[in-house]
Amino acid sequence: MKYRNVGNSGIKVSEIALGSWMTDLSDSGAKKTAEEIVDLAFEKGINFFDCADAYSGGAAEIFLGEILRKHERHEYVISSKVFFPTGRGVNDWGLSRKHITENIDRTLKNTGLDYIDLYYCHRFDTTTPMEETLRTLSALVDQGKILYYGVSEEWSAARLVEAERIIEKYGLHPLTVIQPQYNMVDRYIEHEIVDVCQKYGIGITPFSPLAQGLLTGKYKKGQAFPEGSRAITQADHQVNALLTDENLDKVERLSAIADELGTTMPCLALAWILKKPMISCVINGASKASQLESNVAAVDVDIPDDKMEEIEKILGFNKFERHVG
Repeated sequence: MKYRNVGNSGIKVSEIALGSWMTDLSDSGAKKTAEEIVDLAFEKGINFFDCADAYSGGAAEIFLGEILRKHERHEYVISSKVFFPTGRGVNDWGLSRKHITENIDRTLKNTGLDYIDLYYCHRFDTTTPMEETLRTLSALVDQGKILYYGVSEEWSAARLVEAERIIEKYGLHPLTVIQPQYNMVDRYIEHEIVDVCQKYGIGITPFSPLAQGLLTGKYKKGQAFPEGSRAITQADHQVNALLTDENLDKVERLSAIADELGTTMPCLALAWILKKPMISCVINGASKASQLESNVAAVDVDIPDDKMEEIEKILGFNKFERHVG
């Protein structure tokens, strides 16, 4: 395993991190599989475990806390998030001082920990002043309940810049990390967000690196969806919108490059992200140990510059720029 700093901070995380969004705790068999995946992650050198208070209604935090207790606290980095409802009350959601303060205590109780390493705003709260949110998060650092804070989806480049203005004005602890969706077919952060992160030294820890399974290569044009795949089992069928002929053609061409490099399509997709210097790590979900086992190999995949050029031609991404005159 290899490790990188999160932005300009001193904390180091494994290039491959394990996320809890996909963790299935529905029965004893599923829980045993989840335990095996976490154990394998440690065995492979993964030290960063991502979670959220909303995952499985808090059960994911409880599970992760129980499993991690077999390890020394200094051996791992754990994250959680705040925003989504954790109760039925009018203040049981969002990024208000009240909800953040109550929910960090809930998260600490769930995990059985004294502090959380990285604490994210899971979404952007239009009903709470940004100043209130940032001052509360900075205060949690002072209290030792969190070490670093960051944001996840829906924080645009403009919102990040506004956050930096507030942080500078009040001398707050820095915004350290952002967790957006990012992969070969969803590169919206490259339009503006990456530039802002580089300017302010904010680390990027993306999720959904395989685009809901599109970039695994298991979906083929003109063929039935694989049994048990997300395209069949996922309740909201997010991946189905990605399974266009255009995207499937791209994956077929990318798979050929993976074959030339002696690797798999998933490893190529992960290695492509890790090739970007602004990336701190890639957060992976895994429903079985074999998936994690194969994905960890991405840290040793070197994509030559000429192959990166081929990949970029296949992807056809153009950064938005407006020129006048």
